[in-house]
Amino acid sequence: MRHRIKRKKLGRPTEHRVMMLRNLVTDLMEHGKVVTTVARAKELRRLADKVITKAKDEDKVKALREVLTVVTKKDVAFKVVNEIAPKYADRNGGYTRLLHYDYRKGDAAPTAIVMLVEAGEERE
Repeated sequence: MRHRIKRKKLGRPTEHRVMMLRNLVTDLMEHGKVVTTVARAKELRRLADKVITKAKDEDKVKALREVLTVVTKKDVAFKVVNEIAPKYADRNGGYTRLLHYDYRKGDAAPTAIVMLVEAGEERE
């Protein structure tokens, strides 16, 4: 049973897992979508939504500092605070979409595409 277990370990030590997820969030914010395994994608989705929620703060300096705790590139952090977060000002969560994609060639791991939801889209 998985009661009270907050997140998956993804078969990595803590430092490696945290850095891998930070890099995935940075790439997602920079390019708009990322292709990765399903397990990583589910963890990425949780972290990316939290980053965008922090970036929506009215105080831009505070928001930038909080985003920089996760995002590894300064220019991407500025992009999140100044361009991405204002698009989702009227949306309460659900900023990312996960689409199951294919199986990876080497080990047949299921892959998924994580992408940012367009700002004008309605939820179903």
